[in-house]
Amino acid sequence: MAAFHYLSDDTLEQLGIDAVEIADRIEQAVAEKARDAILTAPKSAVLPGDGRYMMSTLATADAPPFTAVKTVTVSPDNPGRDLPAINGAISLFDSQTGLLKCVMEAGWVTAVRTAGLSAVAARKLADPNAQSVGFIGCGVQARSHLDAFRALFPLKRIKAYGRGTANVERLCAYARDAGLEADVAESPRDAISDVDLIVTSVTLDYTIEPFLDARWVKGGAFAAITDLGIPWMDETMSAFGQVFVDDTEQEAASPKKVVPADLVNGDLTDLVSGKITPKHDSERPATFVFRGLAIGDFAIAALGYERAVEKGLGTVVGA
Repeated sequence: MAAFHYLSDDTLEQLGIDAVEIADRIEQAVAEKARDAILTAPKSAVLPGDGRYMMSTLATADAPPFTAVKTVTVSPDNPGRDLPAINGAISLFDSQTGLLKCVMEAGWVTAVRTAGLSAVAARKLADPNAQSVGFIGCGVQARSHLDAFRALFPLKRIKAYGRGTANVERLCAYARDAGLEADVAESPRDAISDVDLIVTSVTLDYTIEPFLDARWVKGGAFAAITDLGIPWMDETMSAFGQVFVDDTEQEAASPKKVVPADLVNGDLTDLVSGKITPKHDSERPATFVFRGLAIGDFAIAALGYERAVEKGLGTVVGA
């Protein structure tokens, strides 16, 4: 068997790839997908019904010459086992020969690509002078989104709300260390009703009773909804003046929609390609609701592998 690289999440974090570079690489990949230079399959997912969530993505291109396959399991019980809530792996193959080039842990890629997708949408839909962000859910995705939005907007303060006190306090401490004001929200409404940006990233569990009302969101605000829309009340989502999903084809193929289909204006490719040119609306909020996009995994996995090879990092297996 030909030699291949192994990259741990720790190694990937050491590569020095910042939030702006991640957003730029994803936006470039989305543009290339629009002209069929990168091909993807709809995301597949299995929900056993006990809070676990298994998913996979597949994408391929000739430039860069890779096929990326990711499989991930989200397990809400893992923190109690002293394990990360999200575990999985990404396999990177040569798209011409099919030879394995790299196996990498999926934690870092999943965290930063999700925030990167939100960042691409936020560039198009959010107020460029946004100064505040409210978080519903304060785990890995909250921190990754805070890093991404700090790089894009002149943030001054955050509000945080979550079920786990420790996660809320850690996120607030992280924000304060970055020079931001940070407050623990008294309620979900307090967290999202008077901020310029919103990130929701609750556990992917459809047994959760929706508790967020889109009518609480102020005009001009932008919400990145990374959790399949689970905490949002469907009957209130029309309060958003502009609603975009990550991929309309993928959404059409999914039996359970992240948002009522008649509210969707378009997807990320429409925004990046210029097919739809949104305007920031100070009177009504906008949202990007998504379930995860293969193009994001592909773009960041390829970037991580290329950067690791350049820096001589990672473990070569079978050499």
